[in-house]
Amino acid sequence: MSSRTTDHDLLQWALGALEAPKAVMSPSLDSVAGDASPRRYYRASIQGRPYILVDAPPTTENNRAFVDVRQLLEEAGLKVPTLFAADLQRGHLVLEDLGDRLLLDELDPTTVDAAYSQAFAALLRLARIDTATVSLPAYDQALLMQELQRFPEWFVQSLLGLNLSADEHRLLISVFHTLIASALEQPQVVVHRDFHSRNLMPQPNGELAVIDFQDAVVGPVTYDLVSLLRDCYIRWPESKVEAWVQGYYDTMTSAGLSVGDADKARFLKWFDLMGLQRHIKVLGTFARLYLRDGKAAYLRDLPLVVSYVMDVLNSHIERDPTLASFRQWFDARLMPVIAKQPWANNR
Repeated sequence: MSSRTTDHDLLQWALGALEAPKAVMSPSLDSVAGDASPRRYYRASIQGRPYILVDAPPTTENNRAFVDVRQLLEEAGLKVPTLFAADLQRGHLVLEDLGDRLLLDELDPTTVDAAYSQAFAALLRLARIDTATVSLPAYDQALLMQELQRFPEWFVQSLLGLNLSADEHRLLISVFHTLIASALEQPQVVVHRDFHSRNLMPQPNGELAVIDFQDAVVGPVTYDLVSLLRDCYIRWPESKVEAWVQGYYDTMTSAGLSVGDADKARFLKWFDLMGLQRHIKVLGTFARLYLRDGKAAYLRDLPLVVSYVMDVLNSHIERDPTLASFRQWFDARLMPVIAKQPWANNR
């Protein structure tokens, strides 16, 4: 929201929705840092209680999905913000104020195991949801391909300024089909889709709250796991990541949750290729956020994402000829151009 009139309208709507007495003085709205979407968040104290007021333009935001997914996750036992009021046509929401603590800011080698243990518990709750009873979109071939296409369009062509030949496009399509096939052969569960340290909020009572869940889908079992463990905003030693993945596999099988016919080696391969799909997509997404939406802060996260892509490719070049060709192309065609970018040495 950019105008004072719109701010005023949101506040007046919230006061009415909360049935605040007319004698209550209009509180001030303090802007709260938001996410990558056009949504705007404000903190307001009404009758001595803090709330988050949200303006989510219905022309761009799926507010019905937010409300429905919030209820689904709450019923599954996850801590999500309480919804006090909603006007979906206006795109106005009143939510519980979960504070300002992000898990990202509290992660270090001494805290990460306990924090991720809580996060794994949340993922297990998601995996226990009966997907036959939910009306979420499928993370199907069309959606996976749509996301991957952001990479050539926004990262390679628009950000790096490279024009791709027909042969290069064919190589990318071949890689994309490999990644999509791996995703679709996995057991399908409820997927948050951005389950990472900026969307997890430690609470004073010790709970770990989950936010930014409105894009949830039914998709691959390793998707949220890789979002957490190969987080685009913080990196851990690969030995720890592999140990966490294997531990999560053991927990799932002990709990009777489906890992399909995968042993640990296959589960790790799923995890790797799911991460490759996600990080290729993210390169395009972050480039688009900068070029289209003016969100330059995402550029400083690109080097970590590039390193994730290269690391997975390096570990699979002897197992998959398509990925070996992609790795050779990425290294020869993209890396010299990436090295010249102002953001390339941000990490």
